[in-house]
Amino acid sequence: MDDLTAQEKNLPGIPHNCYLSLGSNLGDRLAYFNQAKNLLKPAVHNVFESSIYETDPWGYLDQPQFLNQVIQVTTSLSPHELLIVIKEIEKKLGREKVILYGPRIIDLDILFFDDKVICLPDLIIPHPAMAERAFILVPLAEIAPDFSHPVLKITVSEMLFMVDQGSVKKYQEETRLE
Repeated sequence: MDDLTAQEKNLPGIPHNCYLSLGSNLGDRLAYFNQAKNLLKPAVHNVFESSIYETDPWGYLDQPQFLNQVIQVTTSLSPHELLIVIKEIEKKLGREKVILYGPRIIDLDILFFDDKVICLPDLIIPHPAMAERAFILVPLAEIAPDFSHPVLKITVSEMLFMVDQGSVKKYQEETRLE
């Protein structure tokens, strides 16, 4: 890829440890999670998945509850190449950006990429707002409690301790009577 930045050129095609968040609050939320994870497979190898959590909306409140999950993956892609893959998956699954923080079929974000700090116009890693979002920190702490934020210099568990977790509940899929 010719448009790699200087920061990305220092990341050869060796496996990188990444944490990705998934969110959905429209349609069959679990199906969108599964579809997104399947579409990621050529680009990443899934290592761990958190439980799925149901959470109140954040930012724009007049919308359905979200399902949220964090997955740990490895990839040989650069951060920008991974971002392109993620945006293509969102588009393929029908995501439309209509309202800031509004309802969405699927939302995929890169939380961490190794311990890299990347600040580009279209890509900021670590995710800039994760430290204030319980819907990210609860599932992230489940699979990576001791991972240290490369900018804040505190662990995921320490970040989680600083946010209100009251609206984040483990998702229990409804059982349907037949």
